[in-house]
Amino acid sequence: MLFDGTCNLCHGAVQFIIRRDSQARFRFASLQSQVAARVLAAVGVGEVRPDSLVLVRDGRVRFRSAAALGIARGLRWPWPLTTVFWLVPWFVRDLVYDWIARNRHRWFGRREECWVPTRELRARFLDAGEPR
Repeated sequence: MLFDGTCNLCHGAVQFIIRRDSQARFRFASLQSQVAARVLAAVGVGEVRPDSLVLVRDGRVRFRSAAALGIARGLRWPWPLTTVFWLVPWFVRDLVYDWIARNRHRWFGRREECWVPTRELRARFLDAGEPR
């Protein structure tokens, strides 16, 4: 999962996912990192907007609301139930996603630097070794 490293909402989402990913399937990197650039290049994607959540899984790339739903599917109960939202057309889901993304810094604030994971969580962050 690639996320905006300066966004408090995104950091909260990462913490939310970590607490509900009992099998530690998800790995993380900030979109601002060199690792994210390499991951995106490996799957044939150039730069993405920092307000986009990106899920790369089995060589498939999902953005925005599709990424969020793909992540929810991989969490413990009851979050897989949110896959019912796949029935909502992508452009409607992304309208809601974009509205939240546009307002995320105003509502939740931003960080000047990317969050540094604890020693226990470092293995789950692909960009943990990069300088901040």
